[in-house]
Amino acid sequence: MTQAAAPTPGLAGSDRARILALRRRVLQALGLLVLGAIVVIPAVWVLFLAPTTGKWATSFGSAVHDPKDFLITLLNGITAAALYFVVASGFTLIFGLMRVVNMAHGAFFLFGGYVALKLQRHMVGEGGSFGLSSSQVNLTHWIVPALVGTVAIAAMGLAMQQLFLRWNQGQDLRQALITIAVSIILADQMLAHFGGVAEDIAWPRNWDTFVNLRVKGIQYTETRLVILAIAVGIGVLLWLWLKKTRTGMVIRAGVDDRAMVSALGVNIQLTFAIAFAIGSALAGLGGVIGGSFASLAPGVDANWLLYSLVVVIIGGMGSLGGAAIGALLLGITTNFAAAYLPSNYTYYSIIFTFVLVAIVLAVRPLGLFGRPE
Repeated sequence: MTQAAAPTPGLAGSDRARILALRRRVLQALGLLVLGAIVVIPAVWVLFLAPTTGKWATSFGSAVHDPKDFLITLLNGITAAALYFVVASGFTLIFGLMRVVNMAHGAFFLFGGYVALKLQRHMVGEGGSFGLSSSQVNLTHWIVPALVGTVAIAAMGLAMQQLFLRWNQGQDLRQALITIAVSIILADQMLAHFGGVAEDIAWPRNWDTFVNLRVKGIQYTETRLVILAIAVGIGVLLWLWLKKTRTGMVIRAGVDDRAMVSALGVNIQLTFAIAFAIGSALAGLGGVIGGSFASLAPGVDANWLLYSLVVVIIGGMGSLGGAAIGALLLGITTNFAAAYLPSNYTYYSIIFTFVLVAIVLAVRPLGLFGRPE
């Protein structure tokens, strides 16, 4: 009689699963510990340890420990995050529902800003290329171009989706290449028609003032507070739309299981078109705000596409809350790094953006609020 071979000693399947789960939890805990250290150590440096003179002095110099400067930098980070959120919320809406990495999102941003810029100058009656004084611009001269730029980019995004993306749905690489081609064409045409000189959209004169926040005597520019208010309003409207309307519920269901939504008889193509139009409109509105906040110039489109990608990577694909948290982390990181790095090393501040991305992906590979498909 042949003797049966003895079973190979080893762990049972359930034991192996428990060990893997424990290892995963330990790695996540270590990652969170590292993330916490990276937050706490710079804060301690900023508030208590940063020297005020010498090679390692920060860009704030002797005022480095002044709470007023710290609060101003914090406000700058929050208001910058508001603009990041406006642009990236449209990107995460498209990316989360349709799985289309819209590489033309930055070009939509820049083109929306240029449309508003030219319309504003036409309304004021100034055709020169040296910009307008805020004293020449009233509220209508800003709001009407902003609405026109937003609607124009919504229509452009919808046309691109219907003409070029609808027929190759699910082919991620092909769609990415198509949107890259669209962005290159738009960038070339914008350079030809609008020139290569940086220009900015003028704020209304009643916004271009300072507000006394009654905290440490801070006088803060009203335009940044307006940007923050716009971003909060957009966030609330998007939340209500996604949570309280039938279309929003279909979008959220599509994020979880597109095949099931289609099988239930929902017109998923109409939902895709609505989502793409709204996502593109937010890029156009972001371009108007960004052109007022900073300036419009060739190359700005690539920067804002990168910011949108970073926000979505940090926050998680398809998550509106994740986009808000990702924008906040990006805004605070870039502003504090630029302000509190040693003055001879402030040009390294961009590195901290990618350090933030690397840490988040190490702890949460799908982003802070990302969910597996």
